[in-house]
Amino acid sequence: MDLTKNPPPGATVRRWPLILIASPAAVAIWSGWVGLGGMCGFGLVQPFPGIVSWHLDTAITLPVGVEAYGAFALGVWLRPKSIPDRARKFAKRSAIGALVTGATGQVIFHLLSAAHEQRAPWPVVMLVACLPIAVVGFGAGLVHLLRADETEQAPEPEREPETPPEQPKPVVATDAESAARNALAASITGGNPLTKNQLVTRFKLSRATAEKVREELVPVPSLNGSAPHE
Repeated sequence: MDLTKNPPPGATVRRWPLILIASPAAVAIWSGWVGLGGMCGFGLVQPFPGIVSWHLDTAITLPVGVEAYGAFALGVWLRPKSIPDRARKFAKRSAIGALVTGATGQVIFHLLSAAHEQRAPWPVVMLVACLPIAVVGFGAGLVHLLRADETEQAPEPEREPETPPEQPKPVVATDAESAARNALAASITGGNPLTKNQLVTRFKLSRATAEKVREELVPVPSLNGSAPHE
């Protein structure tokens, strides 16, 4: 099988190798953050005293919060789908900041651990203590930008169907007398002029009006006394 060829359209990239890549990193990151949290005063607490007796180690808030937000912001930044510009820029900057913060935390922990320190210096304690609050703020801000920009985008206007050009309307007579005059002229051209009775019947004219129309268009009777038919 030729591996140099491009994958067929619609082929999906398998994600299971990412599990192998992320598993050892997750173990190291988890132990580093939990160890640094212990040096900074994070420890066991009873979340619901009087309700349950189990305890929770607050040091786990560091790897869960910082690294989870870093992965979320990185996904928004690199997502191929349409992402609003403000949200993508915010996700890019905060993802880089979260990764740098995570790397800095790991370096500080291993330096302190290598020096056999049991407690972190106060600047480190201040930095680590502020991380959970900062993660909440950045996460809420990114989600707000994603939702706000989606609602602000106006939908594209629907295209109106194309209409054929308006055809010119045929010229028609404005009244019955004009229609009768046009019809009589056409019948004279055809050699069979309409009679007065026909004009009255077809166009609902009075006999006087029909006679006037005929007098305007029908030739004068010949000298032998023949008159047009009524």
